[in-house]
Amino acid sequence: MATGKSLHQLRSDGMEIFTYALKAVDPIEAIKRCLKLEGEDLKVNGKTYSLRDYEHISVIGGGKAGASMALAVEEILGDRITKGIINVKYGYRCELNRIKLNEVGHPLPNQKGASGAGEIVGLLEQMGSNDLVICLISGGMSALLPSPVEGISLKDKQKMTNLLLDSGANINEINAIRKHISKLKGGGLARLAYPSTLIAFILSDVVGDLLDVIGSGPTVPDKSTFSDCMVILRKYNLLNKTPASIKDRMQRGIRGEIEETPKSGNPIFEKTHNVIIGSNIIAVKAAERRARELGFKPFILSTFIEGETREVAKVHAAIAKEIVKTNHPIGPPACIISGGETTVTVRGKGLGGRNQEFVLASAFDIQGLSDVVVISGGTDGTDGPTDAAGAIADGDTVRRAHELGLEATAYLEDNDSYHFFEKLGDHLTTGPTNTNVMDLRLILVG
Repeated sequence: MATGKSLHQLRSDGMEIFTYALKAVDPIEAIKRCLKLEGEDLKVNGKTYSLRDYEHISVIGGGKAGASMALAVEEILGDRITKGIINVKYGYRCELNRIKLNEVGHPLPNQKGASGAGEIVGLLEQMGSNDLVICLISGGMSALLPSPVEGISLKDKQKMTNLLLDSGANINEINAIRKHISKLKGGGLARLAYPSTLIAFILSDVVGDLLDVIGSGPTVPDKSTFSDCMVILRKYNLLNKTPASIKDRMQRGIRGEIEETPKSGNPIFEKTHNVIIGSNIIAVKAAERRARELGFKPFILSTFIEGETREVAKVHAAIAKEIVKTNHPIGPPACIISGGETTVTVRGKGLGGRNQEFVLASAFDIQGLSDVVVISGGTDGTDGPTDAAGAIADGDTVRRAHELGLEATAYLEDNDSYHFFEKLGDHLTTGPTNTNVMDLRLILVG
């Protein structure tokens, strides 16, 4: 049992639980569970496609898990694949034989991403009614496949993305804007693929597994509108900072001068099959299993956690204190588990990400508690524009930092959680994981 374990052991157990959860959302195994080849029949979640009906099979897509997903498809279909193009984040690669892999920029789109997206657009435009398109979608695809509509430059799109990321806008709001300035997002990919048969395998990285939000919904109807986009820009006081080309497009869209993104009922979706192959709940349930095996009483708080990171941290720390004080909602040894994706409103000039900021903020509220450990990390292996997945802290973190001359408050106010944990040696570092199902947070009370 975890009772009586040292703080070092609690930290070690937490890291083991996190690693176990990552293995549970391996994209290769996820694809193989959903896609099977039996003779000339392709089985996709119980639905059968006869490969005799198709002249060409193309594989396209993008995302942090794109390379692993593509490898699984190659292992299943082999030389039946006519051609393939995938955009992935730098470093998120594996060796492929028939599918071209482009390593491109994320979270800010770059020219290499735009070039790769252009290749995909060109490939889709060649496909006909007797062709099959397999699309692989995972977290990060929105930035990795930048294909701005005519009249909007990549530079303008980069600026818009940066403004939204720094504003505290959530992923749904960011993607609504992206869909309305892109050729591929918001059902645009399905429109380009039509009349081909389109099968999309989707690894979810959004709260609630909303298909129109994952990767900005390239293969599904879009619920958002130009009017929604203007509301978002006003909400975060971005209207005067938004590039003129984008603001002009939104206004023309509201006036009906530009066609809206494809909506429900559009015939382009009649030959499209979307399949979610993995999500945050799978990682969370795996963490629950491993925590129980290590002697903890696991408690899943939620996989729908959103909101400002520092406020979410206060709530999690409060639960830890409640367990210590009253044994509620469960008694120790306890492991509180949550998933989802919070947001950070950037006010400082430091370096960090939402997971590191969550742990730093939590460290304030758990200081002095001898048997509490907090871990938070992105399942993709990166947190913000850093090489860390997240961080780990305990009730002694703030004191240790002070002895080293590090004032935690100053680092938090400057949004500089990365350098804080770097100096303490408390980064959670996994390297590229080739998967992405949002974040995983663990609160261990020994």
